[in-house]
Amino acid sequence: MGGWAIAVHGGAGVDPNLPAERQEEAKQLLTRCLNIGISALRSSLPAIDVVELVVRELESDPLFNSGRGSALTANGTVEMEASIMDGDGRRCGAVSGISTVKNPISLARLVMDKSPHSYLAFSGAEEFAKQQGVEMVDNEYFITEDNVGMLKLAKEANTILFDYRIPIHESCAAAVESPIHMNGLPLSIYAPETVGCVVVDDQGRCAAATSTGGLMNKMTGRIGDSPLIGAGTYAGELCGVSCTGEGEAIIRGTLARDVAAVMEYKELGLQDAVDYVIKKRLDKGFAGLIAVSNKGEVAYGFNCNGMFRGCATEDGFMEVGIWE
Repeated sequence: MGGWAIAVHGGAGVDPNLPAERQEEAKQLLTRCLNIGISALRSSLPAIDVVELVVRELESDPLFNSGRGSALTANGTVEMEASIMDGDGRRCGAVSGISTVKNPISLARLVMDKSPHSYLAFSGAEEFAKQQGVEMVDNEYFITEDNVGMLKLAKEANTILFDYRIPIHESCAAAVESPIHMNGLPLSIYAPETVGCVVVDDQGRCAAATSTGGLMNKMTGRIGDSPLIGAGTYAGELCGVSCTGEGEAIIRGTLARDVAAVMEYKELGLQDAVDYVIKKRLDKGFAGLIAVSNKGEVAYGFNCNGMFRGCATEDGFMEVGIWE
């Protein structure tokens, strides 16, 4: 074992014209979350507790698209999803269609720890939350003024707005001039839409957690990669992985699990495994991911224009970045 390691992300695919102050806000949030995780690891908390703790912090800040600040559905509501996985025994929990639970990642943890199932969704997940006594809030808590404006823009453009963080005056032109496609259908510019954390603790135990509000102006009931174990989130004996990006492409490539698979079956190291999966498994999709290994290594990769991320290791290394 090589000691503990941690990585966080706030989404892959970043507007190259993102204002400097917004970039700085993102870096400060990532740094704060890293420091929360580092403090917990130094206190010998197990990896599974640390990833939950860090993602709760990300969900509570409206800067990224999870928890408060989540993207809005076509109906103007929030439907969140999250998953968590403990590599020690490959236990997992996931939730979708969450609209009143303040921290979806903690509900996913309860599904793992307190239910006989691995995945609960919509009314069943909300009812389970009430039974477990988790903190509930009105759906309005999650809705921000910025996202109301972005939903209006998306409806006017008659499109799913993937890049809902780009300033309004740039979005209209960008959506027309630089379309990409999801499942063969046109979609506006690629952008961040997920948060996640991966950790290996000082016992070599790996864990991963991912949380999101999904796509702006998405169809009600749409489920992306974030709650799907093996797609957006995976942890096992060798590594922990959290993905971000074009959900449909991540699902098709079973991206998170594939990192572990090529480490196991091709005997690749962590960074080589990440690079292989990003290059070989996304087809024409765009995505990024963060990963840790049971040896205390940390790695990340993306094939798009930047990824909000930060990482740190027990030997004192720490990095927070957005671009290549």
